[in-house]
Amino acid sequence: MPSDPLRDLELLIRSRHGLIHLATDEEERASTLLQHVADRLGTPLFTWTRIRGLGRVDLESTAYDTEVPTKAFRHITAAANSAIYHFRDLGPHLGQDPVLAAHMKEAVEALSEPCGAILVTGAAVEFPETIRRLVTTVQLPAPGAEEYQDLISQIIRDLSRRQHVEVTLSKDELDILVRHMRGLTLLEAEKILTKAIIEDGRLTVDDIRHVIDAKISVVAREGLLEYYPVEATLDSIADLATLKAWLAKRREVVAQPEKAEEFGLDFPRGVLLLGVPGCGKSLSAKAVAAEWRLPLLKLDPSNLYNKYIGESERNFKRAMEAAERMAPVVLWIDELEKAFATGGSEDGGVSQRILGTFLSWMQDRNGDVFIVATANDISRLPPEFLRKGRFDEIFFVDLPDQQTRSEIFRIHLNNRGKSAEDFDLDALGVASSGFSGSEIEEVVVSGLYGAFSEGSAVTTEALLTEIGLTRPLSVTMAEKVESLRAWARDRAVRAN
Repeated sequence: MPSDPLRDLELLIRSRHGLIHLATDEEERASTLLQHVADRLGTPLFTWTRIRGLGRVDLESTAYDTEVPTKAFRHITAAANSAIYHFRDLGPHLGQDPVLAAHMKEAVEALSEPCGAILVTGAAVEFPETIRRLVTTVQLPAPGAEEYQDLISQIIRDLSRRQHVEVTLSKDELDILVRHMRGLTLLEAEKILTKAIIEDGRLTVDDIRHVIDAKISVVAREGLLEYYPVEATLDSIADLATLKAWLAKRREVVAQPEKAEEFGLDFPRGVLLLGVPGCGKSLSAKAVAAEWRLPLLKLDPSNLYNKYIGESERNFKRAMEAAERMAPVVLWIDELEKAFATGGSEDGGVSQRILGTFLSWMQDRNGDVFIVATANDISRLPPEFLRKGRFDEIFFVDLPDQQTRSEIFRIHLNNRGKSAEDFDLDALGVASSGFSGSEIEEVVVSGLYGAFSEGSAVTTEALLTEIGLTRPLSVTMAEKVESLRAWARDRAVRAN
């Protein structure tokens, strides 16, 4: 059953749980929720802040001299009323005043008979050891689609009183806007949409970009994930027909997740791309994001590791939370084996602990995060990654065949302003047997350098010469390439 904080809080208070931590940064949402709880229980709601002290939410006045937390708790103890007491911004006080915990515990005990409770809000509140066992934590879930839709309607109503507002969103476009708002607090979403509407007096499909840009800025502040502007498309990748067909079948699920869910389909989990270096695995990650019109984030493991105990694990959790805030999103993890390599204990077991955290997150993640992980060396990958269900599919990207190599020459020549029709692409495809896509690109680049330095035009003959001077990876590391092919033969789906 999905979490219902209103039901959970009502049940806890009725069950005499006197001290509850409502974990959230959204104080206004928490206040609204607690008002609903108080109404259902038929009890008054009091709120404490550092400035006003303790007072009923439906009255202007506050209890005299209760700005200090210890005095506020003494007041609750003396009153012993059946009530809900909401403490905002209490976290910084809990670790500073050794007497505060005792007063808090006394107030909680005084509320046990009249069926009241003290609720402390905040995302990361550290309770003193002496009262920690009394605390019950309830996580306030992120706003749902209905809350965002209500917010949009409210913003349009409020702004329409001051200026003309034109709304040109279709129902499907509105659903897309709401999807991209997920991960934002209601206050953040309100500021972004209000600014976007005031700028031109309109709410259009283009304003979805404002929401995405705002979420990108949040990711940039964290510094743990890199945002990649999406430029490549699947059309710019030669071959990989099986992978392209697999992605095409899931495009509509990504575009219309609500309809897909009604049909019994979940958001895709991700793919693992194994293969020879330089064969388009990383390019595929960028192309997936472009094809599905989703933001692309890259996880660089080097940004996670920290010399202080526990910091690396915390960094990883923060990175995954940032990815979920950006959802729906494509998360690209390049060279997965370097982040979670098996063997060795030189890092004190940090990589193994992060691996465990990552596997749990892959299983239980909340946001629509599609993972594209790439790997070159299967022998260094922990077997846990290869278990069925971690990824939707494991694809093997092999070296391109002759026809694909000719097409790769065509793409790179055209990309550099050269007419591919002026070259013998078949001859180039035959001569470059065993070359990867990136090695073919280097042949083209080297040929252009040579022609530019000589003041001449690049020709088929010049490119054939460059091919003859190159020793591809399939030759210099033939054993590893064959070993990888042998492993993938019965364990992975060919992407080519």
